[in-house]
Amino acid sequence: MADPNNSAKWSKYSIEEGKLVRKAEFCPQCGPGIFMASHANRSSCGRCGHTINKD
Repeated sequence: MADPNNSAKWSKYSIEEGKLVRKAEFCPQCGPGIFMASHANRSSCGRCGHTINKD
């Protein structure tokens, strides 16, 4: 049987001191639940295409 936690969704969270911590930021346009993809020079939303450039 496959590992139930082996999904891209679980890579966006970690557990520290017994609490769930989000590793990525949410899209400001789509709202909570939609994560921004992290690239070398920008963060982008795969749903709406919103892009934030990193300085």
